[in-house]
Amino acid sequence: MNYFKDKAILIIGGTGTIGKKLVEELIKCKPKVIRIFSRDEYKQFKMQHSEIVNVYGNFRFLIGDVRDYERVERAMNGIDIVFNLAAMKHVGSCEYNPTEAIKTNVDGMNNVIKAAIKHNIEAVVFTSSDKAINPTNTYGATKMLAEKLVQSANYSKGDVKTKFLAVRFGNVMGSRGSVIPLFKKQIINENRVTVTDPNMSRFMMTSIEAVKLMMNACEIGKGGELFVLKMPVINLGDLVDVVIEETCRKSNKQEEDISREIIGIKPGERLYEELMTEEESHYGRDLGDMYVVFPTTYGKEYFNEIYKEYEKCSIGCYSSNDIEPIKKEEVRKLIKNLL
Repeated sequence: MNYFKDKAILIIGGTGTIGKKLVEELIKCKPKVIRIFSRDEYKQFKMQHSEIVNVYGNFRFLIGDVRDYERVERAMNGIDIVFNLAAMKHVGSCEYNPTEAIKTNVDGMNNVIKAAIKHNIEAVVFTSSDKAINPTNTYGATKMLAEKLVQSANYSKGDVKTKFLAVRFGNVMGSRGSVIPLFKKQIINENRVTVTDPNMSRFMMTSIEAVKLMMNACEIGKGGELFVLKMPVINLGDLVDVVIEETCRKSNKQEEDISREIIGIKPGERLYEELMTEEESHYGRDLGDMYVVFPTTYGKEYFNEIYKEYEKCSIGCYSSNDIEPIKKEEVRKLIKNLL
């Protein structure tokens, strides 16, 4: 990843699970400096005193909110590459506080775009979600709008060099708000697990896969593309079984003592997720371990030429409801380091 060598990098929302993992990978590339921008003073304090920061040293920490354009603009001064990880990402919180979700997820991304254009940043990478596809909740709708902002920015940026890119995540295992640590805590403390619907299916990825997707997109993208990792589908019922089995084995509890409490789907949730719409599949290419989706409003001939060596995507909606979930033993291998 020589692309990041000697670059000044800004990570907005850099104290979260993905941000910290991104830092771990970026320092291997020897960037000039990494600026961590977030609004959580305590998380910044903890990160400032972590081993990785003390060993590498080339860090700066900035308190600020992505909603504040002036602060974002100052943070971007002298920067080459921006990763925007800042988001309100809990479906329930966004559902009950939609105006707040808009301020962070949509207005915040717009602030990043305006500041990047002002400073002629080299590249901006936005982290989106599979919930942006045919959204049924506020979170997904705000991410969809932010994706559109990113693609529009690349079209209307004028003569600046900035390439605006987006990546689309599935559920990141072990991240803040992930069900896996919640299930583990419930098993140990309450001898039960609350399950929305055992038939629910989700695209799952590890934090390192999320980080590699961002870094690869930043390196190979030309501007305007959206990159989507090929991810396994996990059935929620299988995930619950494996978490119970492994947690009980490690904590000397009996599996038969753990109850499963079906609580029903929460506001804004749905039984399955999608990676790509059928319309988008007409504008996509298969890169092997991931898909690239071109903007549907401009540049189709340009992108087809750039990615002509790759196969076109199969036409259709890429839904977790239509893909065979991985077996329980494969689930066990994926989550073993999280339990």
